[in-house]
Amino acid sequence: MSEPAIIRPDKQTFLAEENPFEAMMERFDHAAKLLNLDRGLYKVLRNPEKQIIVSIPILRDSGEVEVFTGYRVLYNTSRGPAKGGIRFDLNVTLEEVKALAAWMTWKCALVNIPFGGSKGGVVCDPSTMSMGELEKVTRRYTSSIIEILGPDSDVPAPDVNTNERVMAWIMDTYSMHKRHTVTAVVTGKPVEMGGSLGRREATGRGCMIVTREALAKLGMSFKGTRIAVQGFGNVGSVAADLMAQAGATIVAVSDKSTALYNPKGLDVQELLKWVKERRQLGGYTKAETISHEQVLTVDCEVLIPAATENVITRKNAPHIKAKIICEGANGPTSAAADKILEDKGVFVIPDILANAGGVTVSYFEWVQDRGGYFWDEDTVNRRLEAILVRSFGEVMAMAEKHKVANRIASYIVAVDRVAGMHRLRGMYA
Repeated sequence: MSEPAIIRPDKQTFLAEENPFEAMMERFDHAAKLLNLDRGLYKVLRNPEKQIIVSIPILRDSGEVEVFTGYRVLYNTSRGPAKGGIRFDLNVTLEEVKALAAWMTWKCALVNIPFGGSKGGVVCDPSTMSMGELEKVTRRYTSSIIEILGPDSDVPAPDVNTNERVMAWIMDTYSMHKRHTVTAVVTGKPVEMGGSLGRREATGRGCMIVTREALAKLGMSFKGTRIAVQGFGNVGSVAADLMAQAGATIVAVSDKSTALYNPKGLDVQELLKWVKERRQLGGYTKAETISHEQVLTVDCEVLIPAATENVITRKNAPHIKAKIICEGANGPTSAAADKILEDKGVFVIPDILANAGGVTVSYFEWVQDRGGYFWDEDTVNRRLEAILVRSFGEVMAMAEKHKVANRIASYIVAVDRVAGMHRLRGMYA
């Protein structure tokens, strides 16, 4: 047997909480140790394949030239083309993009779809940009990384502050360079351009499916279950809507503008209509306004953090009352908070399983584009459910086998699959 990997000494807690890549790697290290991963594979899997930094100069509507910074990280492509979103946000950093690319690698392996992991981002504030300026940034960013893009190499998707329109611009830019239409270069496109039915709702639907499985495992159901949703964007709003339809009571929701609470239940359909008209929850008066922090600690059975990274930390984890946490966002729980939640007996559905619905239906979209044959929405949803139910069962079995928390069990399944592919392929030198 190969000599076990030398696992890094523990980092200081605050470092892991502040650095998303180190937080992710702390979980990877735990899984690697339990798998007795050999030194060489450990080194390979701990380092991204490619890290690209580009400058994105554009001419703003005012006539001023501005230069933005863009990133794209391909973490691992041993199992197939890299897959990962593109976000436009002022807080984008290389460390964050690296962490998210690694998460995508493990996520795709966990649900056993033939993709590796990547991620990208541009440091900008879309809310201050006109549609024309946003298109310029998107197209210039795409052309700057075009050498690595492609249906067989790297396939982007929407993420924070990007959407179907941005994916359409990316697809068009890539296609213009290739001199023919290439629909499979991105996923999350408009349906008219080769997007998949069910893709927009897929991540939220996935959260609903795995939460249903977790409730069943604990002898509960959606009927009468109180749920708090932190982040009422695409993922959180769809999850809240589907769970409310299944009989759950949504007691709290939040977005950047406000946080709302009603112990008797919020009218999700009314909230969806409100947000569609006003683009935010702010101003809604048929509920109590609470602090954003309180959404995480309200009295409920299920908490869905569906906003950004590191919102559950060692500071607020002791005050969380939920029995189940379904991580709709990537990396919402710090490594330090994991231990606290485990000691409290909270059933955590980790991000690489909980929000894998999006990449699973992105895989379906990629398959449909390449085959030129498109499925009806029922087929998409049925196949999504089959994959997530199977993956949930595999994580539960691994957790019981190794007597570890669900998060570490999910990493064991994922890392073992990626490592297994490297063993089969060998090393090109």
